[in-house]
Amino acid sequence: QVQLVESGGGLVQAGGSLRLSCAASGRTSSDYTMAWFRQAPGKEREFVAAITWSGGSTYYRDSVQGRFTISSDNAKNTVYLQMNSLKPEDTAVYYCAAGFLTAQFVRSMRWYGNWGQGTQVTVSS
Repeated sequence: QVQLVESGGGLVQAGGSLRLSCAASGRTSSDYTMAWFRQAPGKEREFVAAITWSGGSTYYRDSVQGRFTISSDNAKNTVYLQMNSLKPEDTAVYYCAAGFLTAQFVRSMRWYGNWGQGTQVTVSS
């Protein structure tokens, strides 16, 4: 099992920036894919971005492409989500996830077996 702890959420005005961090501990592996999902009130959890720890391949949902950047620091076992040009519709609880999966499955939450507790991001208009 891998333990994931998110941090960095908060309240920001539209157009502002935040950086989320996800620190992994326990049975970490370079074969993991790390991802960020988010869930707004009354909505289903949705994929935001993912990165493969071994090769650094990245994936994004269309609505955040060009505004969000996912990155990793393997030495620190930490994944980051830099969020720029934030919009009110980005408001959600953001969750970090880890799993062993291939590229075709990165956008599906069902393939991730490890989850963090979530961090709230609120963007005011």
